[in-house]
Amino acid sequence: MLQGGLSMLISYRWLSELLPEILTDAAEVADALTGVGLAVDGIEDHSKALRPVILAEVLSIAPHPQRDTLQLVTLRTRQSAPREPMGSMPPSSRAAHTPPDELTVVCGAKNVPAPGGLVVFAGLGVKLPGVDFVLGRRDIGGFVSEGMLCSEAELGLAESAQGILTFEPGAFEPGTRFLDAFPESRDVIFELDVTPNRPDALGHVGVARDLSAFFDCDMILPEVGVVEESGTSTAEEIQVANLALERCPRYGAALVRDVKIAPAPDFMRWRLHRLGIRPISNVVDITNWLLLEYGQPIHAFDLKNVCGNKIEIRQANEGEKLVTLDGVERSLGEDDLLICDGEGPTALAGVMGGAQSEIGATTQDVLLECAYFSPQGVRRTARRHSMHTESSHRFERGTDHGGTGLAMERARYLLAKYAEGKVAPGVVRADGGEIELPSIELHSTHIDSLLGVEVPFRIVTDILQKLGLAVEYLVDADQGPVASIRGASHRPDIGIEEDLIEEVARIRGLDNIPTILPAIAPQALRTAGQLERNAAQSAVALGLSEALLHAFVAPRDLLGICAPASVVSLSNPLSEDRSVLRTSLTPGLLEALRRSRRRGQACVQLFAIGAIFLAGSGEYPSSEARVRTADDEGKLPYEQPSFAAVLAGPRPEHLTLKPGDFDIYDAKAIALGMVERMTRRRAEAVFIGSAERTAHLHPRGAAAIVVDGTEVGFFGPLHPDVIEHFDLDGAAQVVELNLATLEALGKVTPRYRRIAKLPAITRDLSLVVSEEMQSSRVAAVIQDAAGELCESVELAAEFRGGSVPEGHRSLTYRVVYRDPLARTAPEKARTLTDKEVEAIQVKALEKASRDLGATLRA
Repeated sequence: MLQGGLSMLISYRWLSELLPEILTDAAEVADALTGVGLAVDGIEDHSKALRPVILAEVLSIAPHPQRDTLQLVTLRTRQSAPREPMGSMPPSSRAAHTPPDELTVVCGAKNVPAPGGLVVFAGLGVKLPGVDFVLGRRDIGGFVSEGMLCSEAELGLAESAQGILTFEPGAFEPGTRFLDAFPESRDVIFELDVTPNRPDALGHVGVARDLSAFFDCDMILPEVGVVEESGTSTAEEIQVANLALERCPRYGAALVRDVKIAPAPDFMRWRLHRLGIRPISNVVDITNWLLLEYGQPIHAFDLKNVCGNKIEIRQANEGEKLVTLDGVERSLGEDDLLICDGEGPTALAGVMGGAQSEIGATTQDVLLECAYFSPQGVRRTARRHSMHTESSHRFERGTDHGGTGLAMERARYLLAKYAEGKVAPGVVRADGGEIELPSIELHSTHIDSLLGVEVPFRIVTDILQKLGLAVEYLVDADQGPVASIRGASHRPDIGIEEDLIEEVARIRGLDNIPTILPAIAPQALRTAGQLERNAAQSAVALGLSEALLHAFVAPRDLLGICAPASVVSLSNPLSEDRSVLRTSLTPGLLEALRRSRRRGQACVQLFAIGAIFLAGSGEYPSSEARVRTADDEGKLPYEQPSFAAVLAGPRPEHLTLKPGDFDIYDAKAIALGMVERMTRRRAEAVFIGSAERTAHLHPRGAAAIVVDGTEVGFFGPLHPDVIEHFDLDGAAQVVELNLATLEALGKVTPRYRRIAKLPAITRDLSLVVSEEMQSSRVAAVIQDAAGELCESVELAAEFRGGSVPEGHRSLTYRVVYRDPLARTAPEKARTLTDKEVEAIQVKALEKASRDLGATLRA
């Protein structure tokens, strides 16, 4: 199985061999791995199902009288080996799992040994890993089989098997538990979630190194014994030319002759199978063993297929062909790195070998390759060809360039030991320049300040040394100890002081860092987003739909609506359209409007709520400060919570409205309705005209929203230049509110008002005024002239044309008159007369005519 994604299967037994001092169980090791950042996503105990399985002695073999392909095998199963404690399983299970001393099974295997030989036996009630049923009594042709003789596949030790497992007479006592006879079958497998910055954890040695630091114990590296070298040297037999030193800084080749191709030892095959690797042969399995041991891919070539005994590392020619081990012919590009022999490509470097030189049953001489390839190059090649292999998985993340020599020596040793190979003297190197490791100064004061807890510096250096980092020197400075730490080739993610401190925190345990709240200065009570939620609820109640916008926009779009220049821009944006932080919500809404119209959605009623990011205190900058200056560098922007809405296209059908497109009065209704719902204060619209803060609105329609003399936003139709810039293909109305200002105003608590017991008198007053005259000013004059008997003045209608002169308009106000005592002291109030009201109307008309030049509409 290929460890897809970033997961890695790790053997508890393998870790125990590397860390013999760890006297703990698998569960504690799993907790430790998760604690050091190698999260354990799953645990599988491979030995649990094998506990009832025993070795049995064959007493006799007889042919099945009715089935030619079957035999009757009588076994002796004395229980002389240690058994599970009686309390470890219920009585019913003990009875099912404990076979009698002698029994007979029906077996179809062809390799049942002669009497005296040993077989692996599973009794009744056992559920083996490699079968999908529980063993029970079976009547086969008139004979009852009381169990099963097991193969490697049925025991879960291999993918397939040619027959049952057999052993020589006297190898073990009958009744010996299989787990005791073959300790390799005892194992627990951890599935680790390895982050991309930890390529060292893609091998057991790297994982054991972390546990060594965590448990403060010594790690024993895998054995690299002395190999007896013979024959001509590798350098005399093989020529290596590295023509791509930047893509392949480290390359080594070694020769092992006269190998005997055979199955690998049981422990190696079984362990590889548990870790998801299919065993093939001893030579191939050894390379996979090293892959899982050190995390270092090693490739083995059949020397007889390496033409000219020559290896050349070079980049491919465009269109060059290679058939890889999976049987697929690849068309290569110039960016692909190749391992070539004297005639052409023989491997796709770092990804997969070629089919021509693979190890086969007739292989005699093996050429080993151990290299370090540039991670970026391997990543590009693997993605280009859609290939994700065990090798590319590791090379893409960065293998240990300093450990290629050790891995090669280990490979030569294992081939000599398990393939009976004769090792040729020497290793041919074709390396590039020295790969410099970082030298990092580590200050104890920085550790304490960053972690918030004091860590003894000796413990710090011990942890780093356990992790394979060298302490070059250590001095006691006035401010505390300082050490110079040399980085390690197996840890490409460590390059700065903070990386070292992170390692200390990781190994000591994040739980050991105390949670201490920092001292903070008291601040004014905030609603913590309540106003934003209220604004969203109000907008939805008014018929708008929320749009979720990107915080990053294009600079040209901010310029298109004359918004302030952004003070935060990305150095390496994914696209120019998402390169700066927004200083207005409007560009995002206009983009949504453009897309909606292009997709046939004519009616658009959208709103957005979010922060805009302004320089300084958040005040709208003057024209001189619209561009980013040197003073803005390094300063955090002011995040101003804001609301914006856009209305465009035909308004929805409504019983009380005439068909037509959204206009400024719809925008006004939304703006005033929003503000009054959120503040419970009376808001008014004040004409602005041409103003810098509303340069993106039409100068004849831009208006401010004012509450108690404070401007909280503005609305109006878009300027034609803005419509053209965003390619909107039609007019649109915009509303923008400053939620921070609304929050500062607060929300008025409703107060009870008595219902007036006396009727009001309502009169309409139609005045003709110039187009430039603001309706709110006319209403204020009428209110002032009518005095305290005037309860309210509301604009009811607007008219142009007919008898109204050009350049003028008729404004009709609905004026309500009532004695103010009707609500506060009804017993003292009086009902107004028509004559009294008419006199007030005349007075209001005279004042409007005198102050505003208004005339009564005929």
